[in-house]
Amino acid sequence: MRLVYTDVAIEDLKRLREFIAVHNPSAAARIAAELLGKIELLTDFPKMGTPVEIAPVPDSIRDMNFGKYIVRYSVHVSAIIILRVWHSLEGER
Repeated sequence: MRLVYTDVAIEDLKRLREFIAVHNPSAAARIAAELLGKIELLTDFPKMGTPVEIAPVPDSIRDMNFGKYIVRYSVHVSAIIILRVWHSLEGER
């Protein structure tokens, strides 16, 4: 199974890294690498997230918490599409 990032998810990751870098540049690189590593786990465990109940088909869109970060993704036969990524203090996206 392969990972596909939407343009919005890529912008989310850039925004989060830039925000962290303002306060702690070394933490920005470390947290970004850890987050991408955790997202990579979805290729082996696509159902590890929680279904998004407000989605039209809740089991197809899931949220996965990685520490303080939330990754929203959709599961398909041959791919996992990363839809959004945000910090829990930002509220739901």
